[in-house]
Amino acid sequence: MLMRTDPFRELDRLTQQLMGTSGTWSRPSPMPMDAYREGDVYVIALDLPGVAKDAIDIDVERNMLTVRAERRPVAKRDDVQMELSERPLGVFSRQVVLADTLDTEHIRADYEAGVLTLRIPIAERAKPRKVTIGDGAARKEISG
Repeated sequence: MLMRTDPFRELDRLTQQLMGTSGTWSRPSPMPMDAYREGDVYVIALDLPGVAKDAIDIDVERNMLTVRAERRPVAKRDDVQMELSERPLGVFSRQVVLADTLDTEHIRADYEAGVLTLRIPIAERAKPRKVTIGDGAARKEISG
């Protein structure tokens, strides 16, 4: 139901970790993601620790889901001296191609404990259904 859009994203993530670079709006860092099916709903969970809820943007255009977030630096007073800074700052983004069988009109998003969870229901037209077998009367009316 979901497709990865960039096969080199993991390589980019490793390079950014080694180089210590932060994501920018033109070249955002990736965010870790889990995706799974739970009954009639697809669930996507994205790790965004330390990101304020108002710094997260979720868009769906046709079947492309885009999540962008920005982890901003904590405002520091003049008398604070940073000793260690390992938490990445900057812009994070993830794009996922959604299957036509998902109902993108009814996506629900929740953000708790640094995890953004998106729940996307499976469209009614994609669910299995029984087809009744007629007695052939309709075919006789058409041809006769």
